[in-house]
Amino acid sequence: MEIHENFMNKCLILAKKGRGKTSPNPMVGCVIVHNNKIIGEGYHEKYGHQHAEVNAINSVKNKNLLKESTLYVNLEPCAHHGKTPPCSDLIINNNIPKVIIGCKDSFIEVSGKGIEKMKRHNINVKVGVLEKECLDLNKRFFTFHDKRRPYIILKWAKSKDNLIAPINQKEKFWMTSNSSKKLVHKWRSYEDAILIGSRTAKVDNPHLTVREIQGENPIRIIINQNLNLPLDLNIYNNEAKTIIYNAIRNDQINLNKFIKIDFNNLIKSVLKSLYKQKIQSLIIEGGAHTINTFIQQGIWDEARVFTANKNLKSGLPTPVIKKKPFSIKKIEQDIIEIYRNV
Repeated sequence: MEIHENFMNKCLILAKKGRGKTSPNPMVGCVIVHNNKIIGEGYHEKYGHQHAEVNAINSVKNKNLLKESTLYVNLEPCAHHGKTPPCSDLIINNNIPKVIIGCKDSFIEVSGKGIEKMKRHNINVKVGVLEKECLDLNKRFFTFHDKRRPYIILKWAKSKDNLIAPINQKEKFWMTSNSSKKLVHKWRSYEDAILIGSRTAKVDNPHLTVREIQGENPIRIIINQNLNLPLDLNIYNNEAKTIIYNAIRNDQINLNKFIKIDFNNLIKSVLKSLYKQKIQSLIIEGGAHTINTFIQQGIWDEARVFTANKNLKSGLPTPVIKKKPFSIKKIEQDIIEIYRNV
């Protein structure tokens, strides 16, 4: 079992190279092993590009060795025609006799079909090696398909005296260090979309981009019921696609898409719309009212809370999660607590 875990861990390392680039597809890595030696490897590099299994098989110099090899992959090979042909067919056609899989794919077009097809062609298939780690890697993908909504990450910063912002905040206020700011921009590049409420958009006037690092900007999501935000705010620039959920109109101007929704059931309406648009992950950065609404309804998967090394003495109280943190980290003088809603 240990040798299987070693090769599966290599698959996970490869898969992570596609982070932030593969959605709405999952992150997948693959290695091909002959006599306990890796002879081929690959990963899904970008949505629309070849899958990990294809890249791994193509990297094998001596194709005659495939019929004596084992293929390791962290997610069940696909069995359907999407942007590329089924990977299970490629494995069958190359006469690979053994396949080790980290976890099944819950996507309805796959969902065990790839495993069944390979078994029908007398391939020895084993499932469940490092299953927990494989499921965790693609938690966004699985949440999207299993719960029919994006994977939701709450993010905010607070002072040591548990305040999130000054009471009468009139301008942008950044509480944490520059290193924390860069980390937040890195996190943004991994997610499909980022959401804030109208007050945060007006007071902070954020860009909601990844300008501090190299990476893809997430889609910006703004909740503005009456469309009363000034049009010169940064969220309306053309740096990134922006969706403005409102109660007035459906329209599109440049990269700004206005979508009318039911504000009587706001969260449900927003998540239903995001699901239709195949947005698999969402990071919510404020403000306190928006974050608290998701917490109170229990609709979140992960929370990342920064505690800055300063006191505000007076201000808006921080949102509160009544759980123990999953992990605690330190970056410069800031403390980061990670919570999971499980």
